[in-house]
Amino acid sequence: MLTTILAAAPAAEGENPYGLMAALEQGGIIAQGTFAIMVIMSVASFYILFTKLFEQQKIMNQAKRVRAEFWRSTSLREGAAKLEKNSAYRQLVDDGLEAQAQHSKLTDPVEAHDWLHGSLARSEAAINSKLGGGLAFLATVGATAPFIGLFGTVIGIYRALVKIGMSGQASIDAVAGPVGEALIMTALGLAVAVPAVLAYNWLQRRNKAIAEDLSAFSTNVLGYLASNGAVRPTAAAAAAASTAKPAAAAAKPSATAGQVGGAQTRG
Repeated sequence: MLTTILAAAPAAEGENPYGLMAALEQGGIIAQGTFAIMVIMSVASFYILFTKLFEQQKIMNQAKRVRAEFWRSTSLREGAAKLEKNSAYRQLVDDGLEAQAQHSKLTDPVEAHDWLHGSLARSEAAINSKLGGGLAFLATVGATAPFIGLFGTVIGIYRALVKIGMSGQASIDAVAGPVGEALIMTALGLAVAVPAVLAYNWLQRRNKAIAEDLSAFSTNVLGYLASNGAVRPTAAAAAAASTAKPAAAAAKPSATAGQVGGAQTRG
């Protein structure tokens, strides 16, 4: 019996008058247009999701490199040379150095700290704005896709009521097609909206983490520029001190050996 059911399944599926394609054919231009809109919204949502994930991961990798190498450099220019040319962190450094060079050209007296802070804040805002591009579309899809599907649902129910009125009886054959079309449109609306909302929330959370890292780095750059290199992150200063200690320790034995040699000569 199971063999008979499995053998008959493809034929039954091929002849199903209540499937997606049949519902679209029966629904006419309204059902087809609604379906096409939701397909476009879904494809665009996934495209934005993957492109933004790639962009965010690139900046996160840059942040790891900044923490590992940047502040070990002797100057900002040397540290910037170690970063990628189009790196978000290099953009902050370049904008900070350019603002420092432009401050001496100002005709009106402006505090160097305020000028540098404003320039770095503008650079940081530009990076965050670029990271947020496309997220508004995800929010729009998440908010509107269920209602677009609901529009198709309303049309399907309306067609079912028209068939009932024309036939004079609410038989299952008369209303199964339009009601099935209505349910399919509702399901499609939810299938498009839920991934868009999840992607929006996930990308927003990752953008917030990136913005916090950029803000901390911008503050460190500001402190470095405002103090002519005297102020730098604590971890970087500790790393520089630990690097200097072995060099000093290596120099002491040579001096001691020289003193001992001199004492033996005098003896």
